[in-house]
Amino acid sequence: MVMITLGLLYIVAIGRPSTVQEIQKPASVDLDVLLIRSAEYCRKLESVIFYFVCLEEIEEIVDPTLEVLNPLDTVDNWRWVPPGHAFSAQIMPLRKIRLSYVYDYQCIRANRAIRETRTLLEENGKKKSVPNATLQTSVVVYGNALLAPVSLFGERYQATFNYRIVDKSKIEGRPMLVIEAKPKQGGGKKNNLYGSAWVDPMTGDIWKIAWNESGVGNYDIFEKRGKRFMRRPRLTITTEFTAEKNGIRFPSRLFVEEAYVNDLGRALVRSITKIVYKEFKFFSVEVETR
Repeated sequence: MVMITLGLLYIVAIGRPSTVQEIQKPASVDLDVLLIRSAEYCRKLESVIFYFVCLEEIEEIVDPTLEVLNPLDTVDNWRWVPPGHAFSAQIMPLRKIRLSYVYDYQCIRANRAIRETRTLLEENGKKKSVPNATLQTSVVVYGNALLAPVSLFGERYQATFNYRIVDKSKIEGRPMLVIEAKPKQGGGKKNNLYGSAWVDPMTGDIWKIAWNESGVGNYDIFEKRGKRFMRRPRLTITTEFTAEKNGIRFPSRLFVEEAYVNDLGRALVRSITKIVYKEFKFFSVEVETR
């Protein structure tokens, strides 16, 4: 079992997928003002209290090909052919494993701590009723992704990043600025959490984050797996925040692609995980004042 953690934060998803429409040029806007607005939004995030229930739907596709191949068949450049193998020999993919789960999910945040419970309703298309169920997916664990924007735009973190506007786009018809945040040299740990965020320029709300793979916690697990496969790991991780209540944006969708690349640039995708949360019922969403 592998758990991807974003720094000290776990990856999570809540809501429906969004459609992102790209536009050509970055917006002309004062970056300093945008960072002030984002920092204020993050202050609210850190003080939020909420209680909701929803459906959590998980789809996972796992390709076991790299797990079962003989080491002679996993040479990293595919140019050397072992004796007895035809020159045209290629890696033959195995049947992919498809997994799906549906949970009734309850999440409460109070006193700056998160408590969650799950009831498994469906597993691989079969009805279930398992209270206090554990999360079955092998890649992702739910936790504090609601607070993930704080690690990029929180006021106390901004001094450790270099920011720049790299593009502009739209999510659900709303104009967005794409802000790249990169750690400054000597600004902290090797695996600092960072990436690019889609930010509402009027409010500073964060609607989407594309995480840099080297900033993902436990990345060494994937590096070790890559050495076993004689390939380099390549992770694609995005979180969307389209669910909203009382000015707070909740994570809405998670996408994780785990691939391994040989030295010719050929990639084999080991797993794809998608998580969507829907049918929210909010019982409270408020911000503490201290």
